[in-house]
Amino acid sequence: MSDTMTDTRPLTAPDTPDEARKKIALYLSLTLGLIAIDQVTKFIVERSLRLYDPVPVLGDFFRLTYIFNRGAAFGLHLGEWSRIAFTILPVVAAVLLFMMYRQTPWRDRSRLVAIALVTGGAIGNLIDRVRSSRGVVDFFDVGFGTVRWPVFNVADIGVTIGALLLAVSLWREEQKLEKEADVAD
Repeated sequence: MSDTMTDTRPLTAPDTPDEARKKIALYLSLTLGLIAIDQVTKFIVERSLRLYDPVPVLGDFFRLTYIFNRGAAFGLHLGEWSRIAFTILPVVAAVLLFMMYRQTPWRDRSRLVAIALVTGGAIGNLIDRVRSSRGVVDFFDVGFGTVRWPVFNVADIGVTIGALLLAVSLWREEQKLEKEADVAD
């Protein structure tokens, strides 16, 4: 009897060639599409906004504020190690996510979408870190007065939505495996 957490055998039949083509098309279109949208929006922000000068869009609630973030999402910072750590981490994450993508069957589209969004977001911010020692370009600024969410970008949105979808997908799979184990007992 094998432990479901360490068993690497596929739980379902492998994808058909047609499903495999659809799967790579979905993955690449979402990943590359998110990277493109992220980089284009950052390009526009860098050329049209002044650094640290908020531009109201919906009053004080939603502003565009061009900043550089040397840390990670939500202002996480590791001091002098931030650039190195947050350059290596997305590369490792992208490799692990690609391995997860390869094991995910075509029928589990929500997980495939989640993996593509996290991968695209991680690579979008990685491009900024490699391109500039100043950090990642962030510009979406939400809040009221001095109570504000950390400034973020399109890549961050992809990572956040993708991570939430992935958590739900993995939770659902765990629930299904537990139910199947209960039935088998």
